[in-house]
Amino acid sequence: MKDILERARGIQKKYSPFITIADEVESGRGKLAGMAISVKDNICTKGMRSTAGSRILEGYIPPFDATVVEKVKKEGAFIIGKTAQDEFGFGTFSVNCAYGVPKNPLDPTRSCGGSSGGAACLTAVADFPHIAIAESTGGSISCPAAFCGVVGLTPTYGRVSRWGLIDYANSLDKIGCIGKTVKDTALLLSVIAGPDKYDSTVLRAKEEDFTKYLKNSVKGMKIGVPREYFGEGVDERIVKVVWEAIKKLESLDASYEETSLPHTKYALPAYYIIAMAEASTNLAKFCGMRYGLHLQLKGNYDEYFSTVRSEGFGEEAKRRIILGTYARMAGYRDAYYLKALKVRTKIIQDFKTAFKRFDVLVAPTMPVVAPKFDEIAKLEPIQQYMMDILTVAPNLAGIPMISVPCGSVDKMPVGLHIMADHLQEGKIIHVAHSFEVNR
Repeated sequence: MKDILERARGIQKKYSPFITIADEVESGRGKLAGMAISVKDNICTKGMRSTAGSRILEGYIPPFDATVVEKVKKEGAFIIGKTAQDEFGFGTFSVNCAYGVPKNPLDPTRSCGGSSGGAACLTAVADFPHIAIAESTGGSISCPAAFCGVVGLTPTYGRVSRWGLIDYANSLDKIGCIGKTVKDTALLLSVIAGPDKYDSTVLRAKEEDFTKYLKNSVKGMKIGVPREYFGEGVDERIVKVVWEAIKKLESLDASYEETSLPHTKYALPAYYIIAMAEASTNLAKFCGMRYGLHLQLKGNYDEYFSTVRSEGFGEEAKRRIILGTYARMAGYRDAYYLKALKVRTKIIQDFKTAFKRFDVLVAPTMPVVAPKFDEIAKLEPIQQYMMDILTVAPNLAGIPMISVPCGSVDKMPVGLHIMADHLQEGKIIHVAHSFEVNR
């Protein structure tokens, strides 16, 4: 175990995937015996710093484990550390982290993606048995998995307990898995999924062994290819690679047909209105008094509250708090937030209609390969938000999705995004595994 920690520290020096590395670890017995599990830093770990990538939570050490952490420990895994992320999940490239920016192990001048960038980075480079617990609000598992050439599985909203998660947007947040293989993600999901008395939003779906869906054949599977995910803004070279992957699935006796998800064009603005409105509410609790960053108490409450939040939050967090608060104000709530929720319903209906005809939908995971840090620095906030154009709709709908490597452009990996109806994780695991083993 000491050897694994030494290797983790070596990886940290080179690629910076961690915010915190465990001082010591101990393995137990169970399905994950001997497995190193990293945990995204917005998921609470007892006795180990949990900051959500923000200075506002600097020094916060939870007195309890999140449900998912408790479950993996019971199955014999050990927590190797907490992985770097955009502050509270606010970003697509993990550059908004207050504790260092993880570097893409395939090209350290490029981003790992976000917001679970550290999780994907560590998964790609770890030379020891490892699976990452990650989290997605609008694509934060799929994006870094695609950029780092690993597998990212985002389950149905409510499939996995969120108790112990430091919230970004309550109606969107989903805890999932990043692994080197589809099998790794299916194994971890089998452990962390299931009911939880502490989470009122968790589904009552029965626990199951998702590794039973690791089938090699996709014969008879019906695949939908949504036109809207191959249009403007998506690199033509990525489109070509993904179509080659679709043809590969066809050669394995699956059938495909193009289809349409007509409300896709409204997904990005609807997502950002909903997510920012919920984030501004959730982040109001960080007042500098109960936990995390605190300053000398002086002035009235409002003055202290403003001072500590100005110092503790990063630029992107402040932007999202301001925009989200605006969307919730009297006179604007109906025009923005409630209208965005109606759009979300339309998007869910689009997916439901499609899944009456198809087992899964497939598309590119991201519109570009991992960009270089100097390219990211030139992007305006709205241009960065546009990078989520392919992942926000399925996240709004709360459906399960998996990103699996399917090729490369400019020597950087491209992800194939496979989506299915609610609680149909078995189908995405089935198709992804078949593609993986038959490439």
